[in-house]
Amino acid sequence: EHQRKKGEKKAKTNTGSKTDETSAAATGGTGAATAGVADPKDSYEGPPITALDIRVGKILKVWEHENADKLYCEEIDVGEDEPRQVASGLRPFLKPEDMEGRLVLVLCNLKARKLVGFPSHGMVLCASNEDHTDVRLVNPPIDAKIGERITIPDFNFEGEEGKPFAENKVGKKKIFEGIAPHLKTSKYGVPEFLGRPFVTSAGVCTSAITDGTVG
Repeated sequence: EHQRKKGEKKAKTNTGSKTDETSAAATGGTGAATAGVADPKDSYEGPPITALDIRVGKILKVWEHENADKLYCEEIDVGEDEPRQVASGLRPFLKPEDMEGRLVLVLCNLKARKLVGFPSHGMVLCASNEDHTDVRLVNPPIDAKIGERITIPDFNFEGEEGKPFAENKVGKKKIFEGIAPHLKTSKYGVPEFLGRPFVTSAGVCTSAITDGTVG
């Protein structure tokens, strides 16, 4: 009888914990939706993540902005007829050789605007640590397709419901500002929205920053 109770106690202690941990590691997620843990999706009241048009891009060219110490100017292929020009405040953190030729994630449905005179149309997504002293590019898998849109598990990116918002609406309604506080990296460095990873057709995106923010 003593041995039976001891065995039951041990089985009860081990049940579920290792499975949940393995599952979270496999997806790169934090396991937010596992049993017994409050799912942040249930209490989220911000703009839909599907409003954002986040695509895989390839940086073709990088140069220093001649009138802004913190800005790089980039030409990025996001699967359109012509490369986009984007300005990024990454000079304090990265060298041009860290960026040129790299696959990146680009928020594409931002209205074009001039940054210190340079016409910028989009934003390169990066991960940063808590005090913003370390900033790195978010990495799509090497086999991800240029121009493909990032999706998030448990959200519908298909049909009319999943279409990204128009550029004007994103700006006017401050859509990115509403979503940004919920874009984070997991303890594995995986960029996530509400504990769910950024996914491409080739798998999950990654970053060198753990437990950080994405923006």
